[in-house]
Amino acid sequence: MSAAKPSAMIRYTALRLLIFVGCFFVAGVAVHFGLVPSGLGGSNVVWVILLGLVLSAPLSYVLLRKQRDEMSEQIITTVDRTKARLDANRTREDAVQ
Repeated sequence: MSAAKPSAMIRYTALRLLIFVGCFFVAGVAVHFGLVPSGLGGSNVVWVILLGLVLSAPLSYVLLRKQRDEMSEQIITTVDRTKARLDANRTREDAVQ
């Protein structure tokens, strides 16, 4: 079970990064061909990065709902298990005294 925990986080992060890279590419092409205004002066790269972030955020929110739910379930399970372990250790210490 512990090997599955990182995989949901890694999968979510990789998919989120892929969506950003795709949006970055689309924004770069749109700026290059004049479909979207370019940045001021030398800020063109920063402008394209910001456009990629703005485009990828809502897409990630909608498209990665299933992966986000899986990841949150794994995190909740880990937190619950850790809380139970801490409570067990606390009661064990109380029984010794």
